[in-house]
Amino acid sequence: MLCGVKPRVLVVDDEVGVRRALERGLAAEGMEVVTAADGPTALRVALTGAFDVVLLDIMLPGLSGYRVLQRMRADGVRTPVLMVSAKDGEVDQADGLDLGADGYLVKPFSFVVLVAQVRALLRRGGGARRKLTLGNLVIDRGLREVSWAGQDVSLSPREYAVLDVLASRAGSVVTKDELLRTVWGDEQAATRNAVEVYVGYLRRKLEAVGAGEVVRTIRGHGYIASTADLDSALGNR
Repeated sequence: MLCGVKPRVLVVDDEVGVRRALERGLAAEGMEVVTAADGPTALRVALTGAFDVVLLDIMLPGLSGYRVLQRMRADGVRTPVLMVSAKDGEVDQADGLDLGADGYLVKPFSFVVLVAQVRALLRRGGGARRKLTLGNLVIDRGLREVSWAGQDVSLSPREYAVLDVLASRAGSVVTKDELLRTVWGDEQAATRNAVEVYVGYLRRKLEAVGAGEVVRTIRGHGYIASTADLDSALGNR
């Protein structure tokens, strides 16, 4: 997890009341929360690898939580997953754990216990976000390498850092001030203009390999790293 960046949690539940309650509660605990209401949407978002924890219900429209988890693990996404379900049978819990879940919480649950389990997964899952994927763009964070459709993209350390921050929050807007604080830290000479300059450098290199649409400006707000598929899943315009 990047220093100074909030833990990012994907909440997947088909009940709007549950999603809203968990979004408010986890946000109050200092976490950034993204929500999904069905299995196909959850899978598209989770496969980016851009989350620290996924809270995953089992009974979902379109694709069950079991199948979402199975696909995540098959695609090499190691994000810690906490299954959250009203199904309280031993077999249900065993099935989730056998498929690669990191925990199982039965509804109704105590929010205090849920937060404690999420924090425990955050402590254990420090290396989970080793690879970030946005369509054909792959960022190997261990090797600090970037590729587009199998073609290497050569970036300077600063350009890589900017892309890493944006991709680690795929589908969400990152402000110039957040980029400045995360990438440049305490460098006194750095300004918002430096952010604009390096985002420009990064875009030109992405455009050169056909990935020019991945990083976009959201006027008046900041920048976003996304794809058309992810935009559709999250309702971004």
